[in-house]
Amino acid sequence: MKIIIIKFGGSSLADPGKIRRAAAMALASRRRGFSPVVVVSAPADTTDELLGLAAITGGKSLSPRETDALLAAGEQISAALLALALEAEGARAVSLTGFQAGILTDENFSAAGIKSVDARRLKKELKAGRVPVVAGFQGLSSAGNLTTLGRGGSDLTAVTLARALGAALTEFRTDVKGIYTAHPAIVPEARKISNISYKEILALAELGTEVRQLRAIEYARKYSLPLHLRSSFHDESGTLVTAQGGRPGVTCLSLKREGRFALVSAIGLELTSVHARKAAAAAAAAGLRPVAQKISRETILLRVPAAGGEKLLRALHSALLGPKGH
Repeated sequence: MKIIIIKFGGSSLADPGKIRRAAAMALASRRRGFSPVVVVSAPADTTDELLGLAAITGGKSLSPRETDALLAAGEQISAALLALALEAEGARAVSLTGFQAGILTDENFSAAGIKSVDARRLKKELKAGRVPVVAGFQGLSSAGNLTTLGRGGSDLTAVTLARALGAALTEFRTDVKGIYTAHPAIVPEARKISNISYKEILALAELGTEVRQLRAIEYARKYSLPLHLRSSFHDESGTLVTAQGGRPGVTCLSLKREGRFALVSAIGLELTSVHARKAAAAAAAAGLRPVAQKISRETILLRVPAAGGEKLLRALHSALLGPKGH
């Protein structure tokens, strides 16, 4: 049995039409020869809405246990609705809470760590021809309490289940088509990256780019779990994340605002002083003088006044990733 884990983010499950599209994508994986296990986040904005209700109802001092019990409901809503959508398409499906999927955690409420996974129930459902739809972001402690895995915790659910089931691939389906060489809204000529390494994705996450949950990427790297970051709304290939990634050199750029300053970073593999000199020259040509610079084999960081951040990002993209720089 060739298993694929497909994780859908909240924006992919925001309304009935999107849920039906997610169901169709899960079933399309069967035509590609996979047995799918689906992991879901709460519908878009649901977690924040539940937190707002908790604050109104419970006041300033909220019980961590009861807050986790409340927030876990968001993913369970998605799981049940997606299972219903799969059955409407003629498939056999079953929604499962994190505990029903075998996920046991410690009792660190709101940021629990996964201690073990008992995949017997999932294997049983797959063998029976059903599509398991697992509520992400949650598990059960040894004391029998519902726990949540922190922001983006459904990512951690997905990769943990991938290892427990020996999945061939984990897909993260979101509202973007993959990782780009820079933010397309700032750099229109930015290109989608076909292959990237765990190291580079971790660097992006650490520098503030919302790619995936950091713990999930670290887990995938530790166990060499291949990830495919792709769109929930298109069938085109996205960005494949593996240990090897792409070729040496600059792969992508990030921009992070830090108060009065902007941190513009070039991220890649086997970066050298040649790349650093190109970056410095591009900044000078754009009329910018970085107030700080840091270089490693994976990152070149330049800090400039906030007003120059986007200008520097475009300049570095042209110099390091344009036709001549790439």
